[in-house]
Amino acid sequence: MYRTKYYGSNNRHFSELLQEHESLSLSVSSVRRILLSQGIKQAKPCRRVRAHQPRERKPQAGMLWQIDASPYAWLEDRGPELTLHGIIDDATDTVVGAVFRPTETREGYFSATKQAIEQYGIPLGIYSDRHTIFRSPEETLTLEQELAGGTAPLSQFGKAMADLEITHVKAMSPQAKGRIERLWGTFQDRLVIELRLLGINTMAEANRVLPGLIQKHNLRFAIPPNKPSPISPVA
Repeated sequence: MYRTKYYGSNNRHFSELLQEHESLSLSVSSVRRILLSQGIKQAKPCRRVRAHQPRERKPQAGMLWQIDASPYAWLEDRGPELTLHGIIDDATDTVVGAVFRPTETREGYFSATKQAIEQYGIPLGIYSDRHTIFRSPEETLTLEQELAGGTAPLSQFGKAMADLEITHVKAMSPQAKGRIERLWGTFQDRLVIELRLLGINTMAEANRVLPGLIQKHNLRFAIPPNKPSPISPVA
C-alpha cells in the first residue's frame, strides 16, 4: 500500500491514513519498523530544528492573521501547478481561509480573506510579506512629502484592510511570518497525498474539497490560545 496509493507520506501520516482508510491501527513506531524491514525509508525526513527563536504567539485568537501563497505541484502530475492562498491565526495555528488559484493574485488573497472573515470575524491585524499585491511601489514618502503631511499610497489590498480598520503589518523576512511558512511545509507533506486519495485533478475540484481538508487539518494541528476568550469579532 505504501508503494502505491500512499507513497510519499511520512510515517505518522501513513499511520493516520491506514486507520482512516484501511481500518488498520498501527503505531508510528510499528509503521516505521515494518517499512524499514522492507527496505523502505521515510520519504521525507523530519526537518532540522530551527536555529532562530520563533516569535511569541499572540495570546488570543483573532489578534493577528498571517497571510501568504504557495505555488506548488499540489496535483502532482494529474493537473497544472496551482498556487494555494492561505491565512493562519497566529495564536492557534487555525487555518481560517484558503483557496487555490492558477497563480498568486490579489483576487486569491481577497477570496481567502473574505472566506476567513465570514467564518471568524474581522481580525485586529494581518501580517503579510512585501509583495506588490500588499505594498504600493510608491509607499515610501520622501522627507519633503512627510514634512508636507503627505499620506503614503496604499495597494488595493492595503486600502481594503484600512477600510476594515485592520492593522496591516508587512514582514521584512520569511522568518518573521514563520507560522504560515511552516504551514506550507505541512501542506506539501500531507495535502498533496490527501488530494491524490480523493482523485482530484482540477482546480475546481481542489477548491470543492478544500474546506473539508482544512477542517481535518485544524482538528489535527490547531492548538488552544493562551487566553481562551477570542477578541470580539466584528460582523
